[in-house]
Amino acid sequence: MPLSEHEQRMLDQIESALYAEDPKFASSVRGGSMRAPSALRRLWGAGLVVLGLAMLVTGVAVTATRIGDFPVLSVLGFLVMFGGALFAVTGSRKPTAPNVTDISAAGKRGKGHGGSFSNRMEDRFRRRFEE
Repeated sequence: MPLSEHEQRMLDQIESALYAEDPKFASSVRGGSMRAPSALRRLWGAGLVVLGLAMLVTGVAVTATRIGDFPVLSVLGFLVMFGGALFAVTGSRKPTAPNVTDISAAGKRGKGHGGSFSNRMEDRFRRRFEE
């Protein structure tokens, strides 16, 4: 469910206040958003899944790869297969974080005077707490 305009403005104000108060902490908390995986990342992930599947089947078929009754190679194969699937599905994080001026400008976006009744009431409410 998307945020209303008022909720989005309030969130932008809170975010800009956080950046103004402690930019280093705010940038570390914010992090980056996830991107879609690239074709090369999907190819590597599929290769790891195939390799893990081969390890899993080999560990079950060959008794020399067991320690007692524990199939070590099969467990490792499953872990490689699971890691490859995760690698193929997830994308890498974006390294860019917005700077403080972008966020403070976004917080000032909806502060126009006039307009609809609800905007005027929000401006009055905001002015009461700013004084």
